[in-house]
Amino acid sequence: MELNDLTYKIRGAIFTVFNELGPGLLESVYESALAHELMNLGLMVSTQLPLPVIYKDIKLEVGFRIDLLVENQVIIEVKSVETLHDVHKKQLLTYLRLSNKKLGILVNFNSSKLVDKESIIRIIN
Repeated sequence: MELNDLTYKIRGAIFTVFNELGPGLLESVYESALAHELMNLGLMVSTQLPLPVIYKDIKLEVGFRIDLLVENQVIIEVKSVETLHDVHKKQLLTYLRLSNKKLGILVNFNSSKLVDKESIIRIIN
C-alpha cells in the first residue's frame, strides 16, 4: 500500500477513536481502540512490539516497545499527556532509527481537539 494512502487511513482511524472516546483516558485504552479500528480497516497491526538496541554487535533487551506498527511500515506512538514535548518526538525518531522504518506518527489523545502539529505529528527518519 502506498505510504500516503496508509497514513490517510491511520489518521482517519485516529479521529474515529478520538471522536468516540474523547480525551482523558489512559494511553493503553487509546492504543487498544486504535489497533481495533485499524484492524477493522483490514490493516496488519502489531502492538507492543519489542525493540532491541544493537550496541557493538550485542543485542540489548532494554525494554523499548513500539506501541503500534501498521503494515510493517508506520510506527504509531500513542500518548495521553497534557502537552507533547520534544522528548516525545525524539523518542519516536529513535524508534524509527532503531527499527529502520521511515515514518512515524505521534498522537496525543489528551487534547480538547485533535489539531495537526499539536496533537498529531508526523516524524520522518
